Amino acid sequence: MVVKILADSACDLPKSYYEETNVVLFPLMVQINDQAYEDVKTIDPKTVYDAIRSGIVPKTSQVSPLLFEEVFTAMAEKNEDGIYIAFSSELSGTYSTAVMILDQVKEKYPDFQLTIVDTKCASLGVGLIVQEAARLAAENIEKEKILEVILNRTQHMEHIFTVEDLDYLAKGGRVSRASAFLGGLLNIKPILNMEDGKLVPIEKIRGKKKVFRRIMEIMNERGSDLNEQIIGISHADNLETANEVKAMIEEEFHPKEVYISSIGSAIGAHTGPDTISIFFLNKL
Repeated sequence: MVVKILADSACDLPKSYYEETNVVLFPLMVQINDQAYEDVKTIDPKTVYDAIRSGIVPKTSQVSPLLFEEVFTAMAEKNEDGIYIAFSSELSGTYSTAVMILDQVKEKYPDFQLTIVDTKCASLGVGLIVQEAARLAAENIEKEKILEVILNRTQHMEHIFTVEDLDYLAKGGRVSRASAFLGGLLNIKPILNMEDGKLVPIEKIRGKKKVFRRIMEIMNERGSDLNEQIIGISHADNLETANEVKAMIEEEFHPKEVYISSIGSAIGAHTGPDTISIFFLNKL
């Protein structure tokens, strides 16, 4: 039996990816001016970034519990086996809701074999894991092996990113207002990472070029066998800078591939425009 892979839109894979694979998408919700949209499905990131630039503050909410129930029940009825690779529980209630709904579905279908993984990752930190899991599932690799790979990568996935304005993250409670205030006051560029599923500022540097040079140094310090990896870059309506960073990474580390994707509507509503994020493994 082929293992079904499920993901939520916070993994920041494009709509085309779901159209070309068998990965099941759970969209987070984005609200702009009292109008609700399904991330990836009915709204594109550019709409969110344009709204933010015009002064609108988008709101987001987790995946619909009803959608979880519909998909889980349909899978249980068909006796399908699956793995849902979820966005960090520290940044969204989506994982907790999925676990709750799964428990309810299993009351009626006790043999249902869906496994839900709290990746403690975000954006392409999840997306790269989803891609690898889907590739293994398509090769009919057994579930236990796929889970082993997923869990290993969740423990070793590095998220290094810089935002244009920490205020966006502060408004959503993702970083402290004190950090945001200091960043704006001194006109410096922060570098953040993920620690146990949470966003944590690690350095503050003046100047865009210095920020990306420092990120290259961090990759060199933390990365393992970067020439053997697929490295991810996600950007918030800033493809030009993403391509510049890609060129730096290719020149410095010669990876197997550099995969670029847009930061999706749900995450982008919190990071704001012009964010650049880099994802790689610290242990291959």
